[in-house]
Amino acid sequence: MGQKINPLGFRLGITQDHYSLWFAQPKNYSEGLEEDRKIRDWIKNYVQKNMRISSRIEGIARIEIQKGIDLIQVIIYMGFPKLLIESRPRAIKELQMNLQKEFNFVNRKLNIAIKRIAKPYGNPNILAEFIAVQLKNRVSFRKAMKKAIELTGQTNAKGIQVQIAGRIDGKEIARVEWIRKGRVPLQTIRAKIDYCSYTVRTIYGALGIKIWIFIDEE
Repeated sequence: MGQKINPLGFRLGITQDHYSLWFAQPKNYSEGLEEDRKIRDWIKNYVQKNMRISSRIEGIARIEIQKGIDLIQVIIYMGFPKLLIESRPRAIKELQMNLQKEFNFVNRKLNIAIKRIAKPYGNPNILAEFIAVQLKNRVSFRKAMKKAIELTGQTNAKGIQVQIAGRIDGKEIARVEWIRKGRVPLQTIRAKIDYCSYTVRTIYGALGIKIWIFIDEE
């Protein structure tokens, strides 16, 4: 069961909270869900275009959306917010204005906040982006995975598992390679596990990256 269900959804209400907080009538639920997806995609594309050229990692860990009657609160958790702010000092204000204009929120005020993550490489999303950049630069997948585990070892994580699937190194037959260090108890509900699934496009095709990080046990 530990490998057949999303670790985040499996622990909702126990060690994991929702990334979207709002209520809607059943007939309007799908519209609100689609709106959240479009907002997240738009923000990620905006950040990618406006980050400093020297940085290829967006550093977005997650985007939380809270909706009220007349207010939409968007909180962007980033590992390296300085890269965005230094490249465009008015980036947050421009992001808020452009997002308001793009989606034309009627009778709703939009507020965007950026929060910094203390230990970026303890987050699976940022770690997956790091591995993706290495794979695009044709670095050996084993070297990329070992470096990712080394970076996570500098945090307080108790365990990590990294998996890469696809035509690794351009081989004709797709395969799955994985590496683990420490404990990753996927079947223990009280275990706080952070997880992400990331797709990277290479010249050989798409590769799937999955990362599980065991943070602590409640």
